[in-house]
Amino acid sequence: MIKNLYLVRHGKAVSDYLGADIDRSLKDRGINDSYSIAERLLKNNQVPELIVSSTAARALHTAIIFARVFKLPSSKIRLEKDLYLADPQTILDFACKTDDHIHSVLMVGHNPGFTDLSNFFLYEGIDNIPTTGVIGLKFDIDFWPDILNIRPIESFFDYPKNII
Repeated sequence: MIKNLYLVRHGKAVSDYLGADIDRSLKDRGINDSYSIAERLLKNNQVPELIVSSTAARALHTAIIFARVFKLPSSKIRLEKDLYLADPQTILDFACKTDDHIHSVLMVGHNPGFTDLSNFFLYEGIDNIPTTGVIGLKFDIDFWPDILNIRPIESFFDYPKNII
């Protein structure tokens, strides 16, 4: 059986917001990049069955755009407040708790946790997942908790400025 895990860093957010960090919204560039990356995934038939998102405004907006492109109903977006600025272990815990009937999940969250978790799985490390960057991990497993004990059989790294 194959399980696909996609880790998406939220889109580019405003930096001059005076309120709480969790409430920062996407810039126009973040909106456009989210559509672009979601469309690339769709074009490559890399559509998740479920989207799990941090409750930060910028992450949720990114998740909604991806769901719109994938034509997923809002019921396929699950919000998790503990994904906000989560460490790699917390992100991994959410992935492991995914229902085993789901074969593909896309998580939307934040750095440094997403980059650190990606480097746990990737053979060649990366310095940073840029905004709206995506790491795709394909595992030959039947149960999500098995990702703790195995390397992905395939992976990819894409981001808005990547020329493909």
